[in-house]
Amino acid sequence: MRIVVSFACAALASVIALSPPVQAATPTGFKENDRNCKNTMRFRTWLEGFKKEAIAAGISKRTVVRTLSGLDYNPSVIRRDRRQGFFAQSFLSFQKKLATDYRVVAGRKKIKANSEAFARAEREFGVPAEVITGFWALESDFGKGMGNLSVLRSLVTLAYDCRRGEMFTEELKAALKIIDRGDLEPSEMIGSWAGELGQTQFLPTRYVEYAIDYDGNGHPNLFKSDADIIGSTANYMKHLGWRANEPWIEEVILTSELPWAEADLAVKHPRAQWAKWGVKRRDGSPVTADKIPASLLLPMGRLGPAFLAYDNFGVYLQWNQSLNYATTAAYLATRIAGATKMSSGRADIPDLNGEETKELQRLLTKRGYDVGAIDGLVGEKTRAAVKAVQIKFKLPADSYPTPQLLDILRRH
Repeated sequence: MRIVVSFACAALASVIALSPPVQAATPTGFKENDRNCKNTMRFRTWLEGFKKEAIAAGISKRTVVRTLSGLDYNPSVIRRDRRQGFFAQSFLSFQKKLATDYRVVAGRKKIKANSEAFARAEREFGVPAEVITGFWALESDFGKGMGNLSVLRSLVTLAYDCRRGEMFTEELKAALKIIDRGDLEPSEMIGSWAGELGQTQFLPTRYVEYAIDYDGNGHPNLFKSDADIIGSTANYMKHLGWRANEPWIEEVILTSELPWAEADLAVKHPRAQWAKWGVKRRDGSPVTADKIPASLLLPMGRLGPAFLAYDNFGVYLQWNQSLNYATTAAYLATRIAGATKMSSGRADIPDLNGEETKELQRLLTKRGYDVGAIDGLVGEKTRAAVKAVQIKFKLPADSYPTPQLLDILRRH
């Protein structure tokens, strides 16, 4: 049985500490303008208009005035928004920086220190402790790397900016609501340029909807309370569709011959089918031949590490639109749970740098393929276009762009 599905990668999380935050995916219904757009209104004029809009939305005048008075535009936030490139690296390089032994050990210590809160969260929301700690580690290194900027100043800047002003106007209103209801003070809202809050980096709208008081003090605080962080993260993941008592990802070993076109997150087969094709667990034992649906995920093509990705992996992709991030977070959770270190694959894997990836995207676009933005990032659309052209040139269709494929496109 072959099941074709699609993943909506609309949510965002950011990586702080060792990795800068990834940009928020613009939610459905919000306009996103070109990165080269220009503002046409003066900042102060815009800010005065926003204050009136916020008060009309039900936020108290006192909160609006005391919070926004004195805030100014921060051009460095816009520079960071425009130039994000941390995710334009290979999966192996990315995970090596983030899924460290230190974070595995630190995650296990967090679970031991907060065993009651984690057990409660799993009972109520079905999310295992290692999954929560995997995100917690990547998002802020357990609070050590939340950022040192005024989140409110970042939000004001992004709301004023022409590129995604509509989206961040709503995020700024949500931040004011958090202050208005007494959950946080403006002085506590210190974080990254991208406007997230707390140790698992919730955008303010997410904070308003899913942050919960798990320590019983009357207010959720994702900056200081481990219990609130655990409960809120589990609550949000449940909302994204996390399925209790089901796997999310596992590393596997492949045969040298496989129908590579089936290796795609948009394609699912029962595990029994993957077993027939010779897919084995990392320890060499056969994959369980049952009906549980899974996709074969090859973040670096057929020569790199391989994973079976289950329905819960879709939650990782909703949390963050970067395949590198989602796979790393899922893999780190398995390591915290006791899995062995990842294999680096079967050979030195040739890859493209950022400029070469842009060239590949331009060549694919000229051929009529939709790669999304020409940004040097291998996202869902670029991978789909790569797969299509691999099939056309009778190459192994593993969706991974290589120098060989780029050379073929240059010559044809």
